[in-house]
Amino acid sequence: MAHAAISTALGPQTGNSRVKQVGVVIVWAGVVTLAVLFVLKYVLFYFRHYDPVSFDVYWPRRGWLFLHLSGGTVALLTGPFQFWSGLRRRNMKLHRWIGRLFLAGVAIGVSGSVALIVKTGNGWAFETGLVGLALAWATTAAIAYLCIRRGLVDLHKEWMIRAYVVTFAFVTFRFLEDYSPMSRLRPENDRDITIAWACWVVPLAITELILQIKRMNTALAARQAR
Repeated sequence: MAHAAISTALGPQTGNSRVKQVGVVIVWAGVVTLAVLFVLKYVLFYFRHYDPVSFDVYWPRRGWLFLHLSGGTVALLTGPFQFWSGLRRRNMKLHRWIGRLFLAGVAIGVSGSVALIVKTGNGWAFETGLVGLALAWATTAAIAYLCIRRGLVDLHKEWMIRAYVVTFAFVTFRFLEDYSPMSRLRPENDRDITIAWACWVVPLAITELILQIKRMNTALAARQAR
């Protein structure tokens, strides 16, 4: 992952570009580490503790839960490789197959989530937040696919970023729920409702702001180059 998300041309690098590259590598290393830890602690938990007590309200729909977990895990772990520009340059065929795995993971994960959202026991506001997450997950991935099918590479990259941000929302949810200062908020139902929305809306909003600022800077640079 040494060249993850780096699309600059090969050649002599300035000090700033090296710092930027190192920063990108550190960020992606953190993302991958958190994703792996999430899978080990939260996903594999259900495989290690296959019983009604551990599954709680999801026991009657455990088949759907495994479908959701499996698809989400595939998307979570394959997504970072889509931003590895070195892989794209060296093996575009492999890049495309990993992209197909990511999209398949999203489709399977969304399908499994449909049966899990209702009757969570946390009320309609919490369930609506999860419905929004599922819709955002499916929509961002679908648009990324449509963009690349139409040869819109730059737009495809942007929508893949959005799609992975939403995919990572499952990790964000657990972090906010178990480790952040929000984990101490009471009442618990209000806290869960807030996190169900915040885990994907806030990261997606920040991502959109960054993408639009980047677009603005690119447009300004193009104007100054004329």
